[in-house]
Amino acid sequence: MTDSTDKPSALRKPKATITHIGERKLSPATLMMGAGYDPQLSEGSLKPPMFLTSTFAFESAAAGKHHFEGITGKRPGGAEGLVYSRFNGPNQQILEERLAIWDGAEEALCFSSGMTAITVLMLALCNAGDVIVHSGPLYAASEGFVAKHMSRFGVTYVDFPAGATRAEMDAVLEQAKAQAAANGGKVAMIYLESPANPTNALVDIEAMRDARDEVLGRAQAAEGGSASQNSCPIAIDNTFLGPLWQRPLDHGADIVVYSLTKYVGGHSDLVAGSIAGARRWMTPVRMLRNTMGGICDPNTAWMLLRSLETVELRMTRAGENAAKVCAFLRQHPKVEGLGYLGFIEDARQQDIYRRHCTGAGSTFSLFIKGGEAEAFRFLDSLTIAKLAVSLGGTETLASLPAAMTHLSVPDERKAQLGITDNLVRISIGIEDADDLIADFDQALGKV
Repeated sequence: MTDSTDKPSALRKPKATITHIGERKLSPATLMMGAGYDPQLSEGSLKPPMFLTSTFAFESAAAGKHHFEGITGKRPGGAEGLVYSRFNGPNQQILEERLAIWDGAEEALCFSSGMTAITVLMLALCNAGDVIVHSGPLYAASEGFVAKHMSRFGVTYVDFPAGATRAEMDAVLEQAKAQAAANGGKVAMIYLESPANPTNALVDIEAMRDARDEVLGRAQAAEGGSASQNSCPIAIDNTFLGPLWQRPLDHGADIVVYSLTKYVGGHSDLVAGSIAGARRWMTPVRMLRNTMGGICDPNTAWMLLRSLETVELRMTRAGENAAKVCAFLRQHPKVEGLGYLGFIEDARQQDIYRRHCTGAGSTFSLFIKGGEAEAFRFLDSLTIAKLAVSLGGTETLASLPAAMTHLSVPDERKAQLGITDNLVRISIGIEDADDLIADFDQALGKV
């Protein structure tokens, strides 16, 4: 007979995370140092080891059966233990607990990339005949997956501009509801991206929540359901501002989506993604992830745990740098305009920013006077800033979306969304702000 303390360390659960000292609620920055991890379960190691294994030993046959009942959905609540690395693992579980903390979510799920998170989410929650309502622009791969691939499974879409008013949102939801009825389905998901990639346009999450509850909740109530338990979740890609400068779940979203490659990873050395929200939305996605795979690997999860410890510091420094750089660029004679949240001129966008955001971020669009040739000259003249796609790293990056990340978007669609040939996307890093200003100044001088 073995005592419970003799169980393999991977099968013992860590102590509950301490979230308060007295009446004081601990901040996410503090919780990143230890949430979800008990050093005593890993030989006293201060930091979580990397668990490189494909499978985990069960403490008993009955425990194995119990875990698989959770994995297969025969019992609610999930595995409640470690089973197989396609389903879960210690590094991934610690990561998911810490990701949920930042957004105040019930649960989080990690994936091998942001696009894996998005595609599994959509496949899990949509059926043939359903309609997805999405804002525009979206990241090109997200928009392409909805338009080109979900359609193969009988899922259609309706889109609306990021800055839409409540009346416009009502109208697009009515259109989607009629389209779904004609196809024998439902409006399965509202998918937002705010700020939008690459224009930085903001979506009014609160207005969409109210429109959803009114237009779709009314129809659901008429069918005998509950308008307060709407079957159409609002999911939002929060990559540009999260997790520091916007908490969408506080403003009416149900699911928050991240490319963890960006600010959370923050060092341009990994690729991963996540979603977070209430358990009712996470469970079907988890079930499909169990089948398809797509969970991030232990090494990536371990690196993300490292990165989460400094995400607030890195994002704060990058945000301060961006404010200084944009103040310089705003006055430059070769700059046509800036898509920077700190300098919003549109009243509608200002209102959304005031209600939803706690900071302007460090990724923005820079409009060079001229066209593609002038933008290319600027990009090719940069010395400190690197000419590369992606964003949210410690280094400053610059790219031309119309010719790179959004090249596959039809020209008519790009024109409609404001993705022009002179729009340069800048992601400011944590270098010295004055050095970055000097670099941008000399590069603009060669345009």
